[in-house]
This record gives sequence, structure tokens and C-alpha cells, in this order.
Amino acid sequence: MKAHKVLPERAPLDMPRHRVNEPGQALRQHSIPFFTSFSTVLSRLFILLVTVGLSVYGIREMHGVLSTNSITSLQWVFLCLFSLNFIWISFAFSQALLGFLINLKPRLIKKAETEPNFKTAILFPVYKEEPGRIVAAIKAMREDLLKQAPGKYAFFILSDTNQANAWLAEEKAFIELFETQNEDCPVYYRRRANNQERKAGNIAHWVSNWGGAYEAMIVLDADSLMSAQSMLTLSRRLAAAPGVGLIQTLPTLISASSLYGKLQQFANHCFGPIYAEGLAAWHGLSSNFWGHNAIIRTRAFAESCSLPILPGKAPFGGHILSHDFIEAALLRRAGWGVRFDTDIQDSYEEAPPSLTDVIVRDRRWCQGNLQHGRILLAHDLAFPTRLHIFSGMMSYLSAVLWLSLIMVGLAIAVQAQFVRPEYFANPSLFPLWPVFDAERALDLFVVSMAIVLAPKLFGWFAALVNWCRCKQFGGPILLTFSVLFETIMSALYAPILMVAQFGVVCHILMGKDSGWNPQSRDDGALSLGQVTRAHRSHTLFGFILAGISYSLSIEMFYWLLPISGGLMLSIPLSWLSGGAKRARPLTILGLLRAPEEKRPSTIVKSLIEQIKKTPQQDPVDSPLMCLDQHAELCKWHLAQLPLIDAPKPDEFHAPTVTAEWKIRHASSLHQLEKSLEPVEMIALLSQEVAVKQLKTHGLVRHHD
Repeated sequence: MKAHKVLPERAPLDMPRHRVNEPGQALRQHSIPFFTSFSTVLSRLFILLVTVGLSVYGIREMHGVLSTNSITSLQWVFLCLFSLNFIWISFAFSQALLGFLINLKPRLIKKAETEPNFKTAILFPVYKEEPGRIVAAIKAMREDLLKQAPGKYAFFILSDTNQANAWLAEEKAFIELFETQNEDCPVYYRRRANNQERKAGNIAHWVSNWGGAYEAMIVLDADSLMSAQSMLTLSRRLAAAPGVGLIQTLPTLISASSLYGKLQQFANHCFGPIYAEGLAAWHGLSSNFWGHNAIIRTRAFAESCSLPILPGKAPFGGHILSHDFIEAALLRRAGWGVRFDTDIQDSYEEAPPSLTDVIVRDRRWCQGNLQHGRILLAHDLAFPTRLHIFSGMMSYLSAVLWLSLIMVGLAIAVQAQFVRPEYFANPSLFPLWPVFDAERALDLFVVSMAIVLAPKLFGWFAALVNWCRCKQFGGPILLTFSVLFETIMSALYAPILMVAQFGVVCHILMGKDSGWNPQSRDDGALSLGQVTRAHRSHTLFGFILAGISYSLSIEMFYWLLPISGGLMLSIPLSWLSGGAKRARPLTILGLLRAPEEKRPSTIVKSLIEQIKKTPQQDPVDSPLMCLDQHAELCKWHLAQLPLIDAPKPDEFHAPTVTAEWKIRHASSLHQLEKSLEPVEMIALLSQEVAVKQLKTHGLVRHHD
């Protein structure tokens, strides 16, 4: 392979750092169609009325349950916690109901599209990922783009990998893309020497150095996939809406092989569109960004989205972890519309394969979302933006509220059982009897369960009445059994997630930073010993909860069994959640079938074919030996140097100086590798002079 530079000429864009509190601007898109703006107002009014109506009903009924005579202090706490939780589930229900009603009618108005006269960059941020999957995805998408839109798109693999062996593994895998390079859809590879600000900094680094050459950028994740038609639609819609800064698609889950992955995938296909339609309807031009599978106007991003650095230390200070919500907020504050287009097909991603993987991911996401509390009250944010931020926080704080509600309810039961009540606590002739309205409580429980389960019913019904979709799920019988199975399994996993998220929130509030770990992309199979260590505390808590409730009354035991049961079974449930072999009976029975499994789209078929064709890469255990043994890889590695943000050769950089000293005094390549610290190895590989010194001192062969 001919050695060549792996990046185009720089086209820098200025990205000024923004403060938390800055003045906002009016929306730039003044010519919003009347129907669009009117429907957004109606949708928001619908959400408000349904949420408020249900909340008033639920809170009033619970007050009635508790106030048969008089409410104690503990019961007031219970009522407050119940109110917060009931408002939250009512808000979720109202969005699902709106989406269900919209889904029943045909889409009458098609969004405007214009042929773009600009080039679009497709960004693949990666961090210690399995490179083979990325190679297969890019080859599938590039092949599709070359057929439908030659000369309009370019891929950029943006690596933040900071380990030498993972870096060389990426280069070893990605070199195949450059051997088949096509100028009508080029692929570029860039690794940062300093991966500060994580993914947000990775994207910002690209914008600052090459963003000026591209009017738009489609941001993907390492597990993302989009068809050429989807990307063209995004570009056309952005071109037709000059006041819009970002258009988010609805990613569909694919490639799930484990039980937990299939549960998420089925829910995404069956229930996801209902929620998405509701969200898009009330968001209007103040929607949100999910961090991937979206198109962004590059100059709008550069002007608006250099994230503020929060005062203080992690976990609440420093760089913003969950960048996507805040980038959408800053775009909207700068006057750019942010849209959620749910009708764009063939936009895909993959799900975490197991329960433990979800908990690990939630640790990072939770810290990022709680950190957003520092921005919630920032100046001039649009109200929907504040609601997005608050919803992100509540997705984790709700676990604290639910568990607190259960614990306070249990405390009330203990108090009623063992504590002698003060019948004459107040100066009154009439005693205060601690009495509950059991019949009213049962009615409220039924209503609460209906509100929680209704979105699943909406998704089931919407799929059932659409025969084409129903067949994709295996027909009405398999669809119905799949919905029932998903509902039961979700109910079992929910308390485990609740307790895990409660622990995560507590750790963060205690000041513990989550760090930055790559996401698991395998089938999530763990040994029984691993899941036992991960969930023994959950199991113990479940047995304690069951024991206390049983000692109070058999009725209390049965009321709490849906919570304690899932926790007591957390070890086998977690073990079952991962691993393709453990989920094989579901595939045989046809349960949790997703539409893409039996009849995958063209781009998914292409990905599957490319994965089969892409050779399995052996891990790189010895980076320097790898360069010595692969001449073409060494040439390509040298062609990338110097890295754009690496220390200059004339600058003092301690790891580089130490690495060069060790090169001069090494007797062999093996001895050198053993003596180098990880930071020194990275420094050596980042400097062309240092790599060439290996030949000078007779440690490697020369690769011309």
C-alpha cells in the first residue's frame, strides 16, 4: 500500500467556549408552517392537561386513602413521595397516549426536502472499541453511498483510544478501508493524543480542525448503522430548513442475541415508536439530541456548542459528561431549531447485551444527567429544554423516589404493627385512629398499574391493527405472547435496576467519579460467580424485604412480592440476561422477534455480509513487535505522524524523553517493551522521530 496522509487538509472552525449563563436568541426559522406550530401548541396543551388531570386524581385519591381520620407525619412523607412518582408516571403516560393517537392516523404532511449543495461528514467517534464491527459498518454504508450519493459524503473515524495495543489494533483493522479507498466516499482516520472532554471533546476537536470543509455532520456511535437513503433524507431536510441546527432520528435496535438484548430490542420495535411520536409532537423545534444517529449543521455547532466547564471537581464539576442534552440546549438557546424526525427509516444502533452491562452504562449516564442539575436553571434556556434536562435527571432520581416510597410505606406498616399510637396527641376529646381506606387504596393501585402498563398496550394494539407490522413480529399470537413475556421479565428486572440505580445515585452524591469505560459489544455472557459477586447485595436486600413484610402480615408480603421477588432472583436473572446460547429457546419459539430478524433491510443485510467477510483480528499484545512484523502497517502508522495535538519535537515532554532514553539503552525490542510504561509507549508511538530511532538503534527492521 502506498504511504499517504490519512487526513484531508485542515479547514478550521472557531469554537468559542461558552458560559453556563448567556443571553439567548429567538428562533432563526421564522417561516414555521402554521399547521406545524399549531399542532405543537395543541400537543403541549394535551400533555399538560392529561398529566395535571391524572396527577390531581391520583394525589387526591391517595390523600383520601390516608386521611380517613388524620394524617401522621410519616404518612405526609409517603404522600409527598407518592405525588412525585405519580406525576412522573402520568407525564410518561400522557406522551405515550399522544403518540398512540398520532400513530392511528396516516401521516398527512411530509417534511420539506431540498437537494443539498454541500458535503456531509460522517463521524465515527471510537474509544477502545472492537474495530472489526466498525470496519464492516463503514464498508456497508460506503458501498450504499457510492451507489446513491457519490461525492457527497466522507467518513471520519475519530479515535480517542489511549492504550497502545488498542491503537495498533485499530490501525491494523482500518488499514483495509484505505487499501480500497474511493475518493467519491473517502474514509479518514484521526487519533487524538489528548482525549480531554471525552466524546464531546472528540467531536469538538474535529470541528475545530476540519469542520470548515463540511456544511453538515452526521454523528454516529461505534455500533451505529444508517442507510444511504436515510443519510440523504437527513441532508435534504437540513438543506430545506435553514433555521434548523440538528435533526435527530429514532434509532432502531438490531443484532441482539442475549435475553436482555432481545427484551430491549423488542420493546424498542413494539413500544418505542409510540413514545417517539408523542415526544416529537410536543417537542416541535425544541427537541433533544441523543448523541448519535443525527445530523448537525457544523457552523451552528461550532458557534453554539463548545461546552462550559463547570466549577468544582467531579462528579458535579469539571467537564460535562453527558454532552448531548446540553449541546441541544445550547443550539436552541442560540436560536437554532432542534427537530426529532421519527419517520426516517433504516437508522440503527445496538443495545447493551446484559443487565450488568446496563448497570455499568447507567453509572456513567447517571453522573452525567445529575451533573445537568448545574445547568437546569441557566439563563434563557427554552422551557422544553429545561424539561428535557429535568427528565434526564428524573430517569435516575425516580429510582430513589420509588425505593424511598417503598421504605416509608414499610415504616408505616411497622409503626402500625409495633408502635402504640398516640390517640390523644393533640388537646382534643377525640382520639386519632390510624386508619386506611383499603378499598380506595386498591382502586388507586389498579389505576396506577393501568397508567404504567398502558404504553405497552398501546404499542401492542398499534402493531396488531397494522397487519404488515404484525407479521413482522410473527403474527398476532406470537406478538401477544411476546408482549406478555416482555412485561413479566421487565417487571422482574425493574426492582434490580431500581436498587442498582439507587446505589449509583448515592455513590455520586458521595462524590465518587464514574470514570470512562468502553461499552461491551459482545453477547454479555458472564459466569455464575461473576453475577453472584455483582448481585449478592441485591439478593440479600430482597430476602430482608421479604422477611420484614412477611413478619408484618401475609398481605404485606404479597404486596411487596413483585419487588422482593425480582431482587431475590437477581443472580439467576442476571445470569440469564447475557449470552446468546441462553436466549436460543426464545429464537426457536419465535418470542421477542424483531422485524429486522426475519426480513432485515438492505443495509442490515449488507452489514451482516461484511461482518462475515471481515477477518477476525487477533489482539495486539506487542505494539512494537506488530510494527516490526507488518511493513505496510508501519508505513501507514508513520504517515499519520505527527498527531495534530501531540507535543512538538522541540517541546519537553517527559514520557517522550524517557522513552527515547530507554530506546538508546535497550538490548532488544522485547526488553524495551517490558521497560516502557503505558504512557511512554503511547508517547513513543506518537512521535515519528522516536519510532525511527528503533531502526537507528537496531531494534527493528527498516520499512521503506
